[in-house]
Parts: sequence; C-alpha cells; structure tokens
Amino acid sequence: MGRLSGRLDDPTADAGYDASHPPRMGFFTDTSVCIGCKACEVACKEWNSVPDDGYVLTGMSYDNTEALGASTWRHVAFVEKPTSTSTQSVDLGMPGMRTDHAEGQDQEAESGTDGMRWLMSSDVCKHCTHAACLDVCPTGSIFRTEFGTVVVQPDICNGCGYCVPACPYGVIDLREEDGRAFKCTLCYDRLKEGQTPACAQACPTESIQFGELDDLRDRADQRLAELREKGVDAARLYGRDPEDGVGGDGAFFLLLDEPEVYGLPPDPVVTTRDIGSIWKHVGAAAAAVAGLGIAAFAGRRHR
Repeated sequence: MGRLSGRLDDPTADAGYDASHPPRMGFFTDTSVCIGCKACEVACKEWNSVPDDGYVLTGMSYDNTEALGASTWRHVAFVEKPTSTSTQSVDLGMPGMRTDHAEGQDQEAESGTDGMRWLMSSDVCKHCTHAACLDVCPTGSIFRTEFGTVVVQPDICNGCGYCVPACPYGVIDLREEDGRAFKCTLCYDRLKEGQTPACAQACPTESIQFGELDDLRDRADQRLAELREKGVDAARLYGRDPEDGVGGDGAFFLLLDEPEVYGLPPDPVVTTRDIGSIWKHVGAAAAAVAGLGIAAFAGRRHR
C-alpha cells in the first residue's frame, strides 16, 4: 500500500513495480452512443464464468440487473428522463443516425405533449487510482496489476467484507453462495495476452473503449469538445480528473446528465484518505492515557 490520496500519475510504480512496467490500461465509456444492447454484460459473464443474477425483472424500466455486484461486473443502466417534444434533437454520432427526423423525435417515446428520452450507460468497476478496497484488504487478495488495474484473487479472499463499505462507488460485493468478494478484473487474463477485454470487444457502437489511459483521456477530451460544439451542454466527463477525490479512475465516463441521474456519487472520495491522520490521533491519545497512568502510579509511590 502506497499513497492513500492526492494526485498520483503512476499508481503501478507506487504499488512496487519497476519502471519497465506496461502503460496503465483502462476504459472510456461514451454513454452518448450506448444503445443498451447489454452485449457487454453477456460477454463479461461468458468470458469470466460469472453466475446469473437471478433472472428477476426489477420493475425498473428494462433494467433487470439494477446495480453492480458480485455476480454483475457490468451493469447497463436504463434511465428514463421526461422531456418536452419541443426539445431540439442533436446528432450524437450514433451509427445509422437519421438526419431527416422531425424535431424532438430522436430517441424519444412520445406521450401526449410530453415525451421521454433514454439515458443508457454501461457501468463497471472504476479501477481507482487510490483503491480503498485494496488498502483495507487484510489478506492481500486485492492487488494492483502491472497494468494499473485492481483485481481480486478469490482463492485468497477470506470473505471479511472490509472492501465492501470501503468502495466509494458501491461496486465490490460478496457472493452469497460462498461469501467471497468479486468484481470486474478488466479481463486481466486477456490483458496478459495482449487482448481486448470481453466487454469492449463485444460493444457494437464502441461506447466502451479500451486502451492506454492517457490516450483514452485525450480521446474523451476531444469527444466532449465535439458534443459541446454541437450544443450538448449537459455533456461532462466523470472520473477523468486526476485531481479528484480518488485520484482519477482507470474506468471513466462521458455522461449526458448529472452523475446522480446515473446512480453515481457526484464527488467520490477515497474512504481511506484519513487513515494516516486517524492513526496519528489514536497514537497521541494512547500516549496521553499512558502518560496519565504513569503519572498516577508515580504519585502513589511518593505517598
């Protein structure tokens, strides 16, 4: 465990790897071109042999997985947003996008004078620069790979569950069947063979983009500028800033609304940030109690 918070440009080196380690790899998910097909969910489950989620419809739109968990490493969110039919449609670059559509009809289901638009996003573990789950793991089950990703080793996990409340995004979870923690590995086995993670490989619109993190950040900046130029003022990048509360994410997003709309925390902070200062205060308090005890004992002996 290295630094607990603040900007960190090379978390892999901070984890103890030498300077010859590979570049940091990650995901950039452009939600503006996500069509909600769930190909990423299926590919993730098939490649990683992730068990089913129960095949239960939640009643929340077309979302039948609801959230990330031990058996849901990719989650496609379907967010329904009411909108006026007078809203100006914007070509976001979707494959096969019609340019002759009537105003307000693109990607909306109209109902009377008001309509509805979909916001779709494929959520995943963020592979944080400062990963609190890794910091609190007592067995070393969670480790930083040479690619800068964060991986759980199930054969070492003892099921203590410390990692679950430590994650600021609520990603990692324990599997009820055996009590161990599971989450996205960013297909570590594929990365070691120079292959693309299964979810990104299966994405038909390239909403999920995989590559070197620095290149993805540049690509995301260009995409954001493109959307802003087209009038999509609500577009924003989430998890891209290395100065944020987790030091930036290895898997970050382009969103078309506030993070809370997608079920994401607006200002995530690594939960282990204050561990150092906490232990300093605990040490000072312990020293003070010990000092009082010694003083009391010495006072008795002088009587």
